[in-house]
Amino acid sequence: MSTFAAVFAPNGKTWRGTEVDLGDVDAIDDITDLMLDLATDWGSELTLLFVDADDEWFAVVRMDESDPDPRVYLSDGRVVHDHPLAGVLSEAGGLGASQPAESAGSRPDPRPDGDGRLLTDLGVTEDELADLSVGGGVLPGDVIAIIAERSGFADVLDPMRL
Repeated sequence: MSTFAAVFAPNGKTWRGTEVDLGDVDAIDDITDLMLDLATDWGSELTLLFVDADDEWFAVVRMDESDPDPRVYLSDGRVVHDHPLAGVLSEAGGLGASQPAESAGSRPDPRPDGDGRLLTDLGVTEDELADLSVGGGVLPGDVIAIIAERSGFADVLDPMRL
């Protein structure tokens, strides 16, 4: 399985970002600790984690200094049953709990799950995020690039994806 994960954070009008390895995470706290450490290092009150797993699904995790709980969005909630990292992300709010136990690969239509409003203040509405999640032919990496462009950190993301 090929998984791309990166954390981004604004500091004023400048964004910083770094690719991260999530291979050793066992719990959502491992992810939030990583994000909070980077936020502290970068002097930011907001961090975003983007995950692109196997060009099949993507996730967004948002941590704000004002809210100790992570906000998570999965492009297909059914993957929490099939992918260990998605299972860890689901700890942040019971994602995938209402989804049938069938595999994501057995049905063609993704089922977005989580907090679709987590990017609204950055220019991506809940409806747009849902449309991008289920839009035929749009790869997860392309969705992340669209979000990066709208939010203002495409110039930080692009070199990571080469």
